[in-house]
Amino acid sequence: MDTSVRPRRSVLYMPGSNPRALEKAKTLAADGLILDLEDAVAPDAKVEARRLVVEAIGNGGYGRREIIVRCNGLATPWGRDDLMAAARSGADGVALPKVESADVLRQAEAILMEAGAPASLALWAMIETPKGVLAVAEIAQATPRLVGLVMGTSDLAKDLRCAHTPDRQPMQYALSHCLLVARAFGLAILDGVHLDLDDAEGFAASCRQGRDMGFDGKTLIHPKTIDAANRIFAPGEEEIAWSRRIIAAHEEAAAAGKGVVVVDGRLVENLHVVAARRRVAMAEQIQALAQPL
Repeated sequence: MDTSVRPRRSVLYMPGSNPRALEKAKTLAADGLILDLEDAVAPDAKVEARRLVVEAIGNGGYGRREIIVRCNGLATPWGRDDLMAAARSGADGVALPKVESADVLRQAEAILMEAGAPASLALWAMIETPKGVLAVAEIAQATPRLVGLVMGTSDLAKDLRCAHTPDRQPMQYALSHCLLVARAFGLAILDGVHLDLDDAEGFAASCRQGRDMGFDGKTLIHPKTIDAANRIFAPGEEEIAWSRRIIAAHEEAAAAGKGVVVVDGRLVENLHVVAARRRVAMAEQIQALAQPL
């Protein structure tokens, strides 16, 4: 799968200490899974959770879903061992919580390399503190192994002492700033979770807001929210049809030596075609994701 346009509409946290959840995840329509060794696991269950996650990944069955292991922080008693275990687990990526400096990512990378991690094993930085937001440009340039940022809006709201309002206005600066940095340095970026599982409309509104801002997808805490995230973050049928039309029209114009073309009264330039090609490629990747290996 081409990771430059890899679908990340829905990325579901799954507790690493729960074998049934790890098995159920193989049947879910999420684009990605974060197998969690951190917040979702009690301290006395962390070592066993690490074993269960590595075993589950090794057993396979997750299809084309992107598999990310969220390790404990390096300052904790479990962080280094989590990274060592994840290094050759077969996961697609490793997420580090509460990243506040580029040095933390470089330390994590050194541990992964010491443990024999393949070059394809990606790093993800969770931005969930004020210091993380302020340092995000430095973090984004820490290592070529970094492929994306994950917004941790629950912890961020706690540290900001702000209300987690439906419009998320108190966090708009942090969200927009991190999104800007991600795009400046060619990284993916995932929006934070929606905590009220009984608020379907609020969840959908949060997805639409994240999509309109430019996020690649949303992190989730319950399987019942997968379908809505997948639908909202996917390019629509009309968008795809329009994209194919302007690609074809632009190619025809280019063959005739023209740099621009008008389609249905709208001026189409190369920048529109670049975006259209990405939408079409994403739609094709989404379709491929649903196919068996």
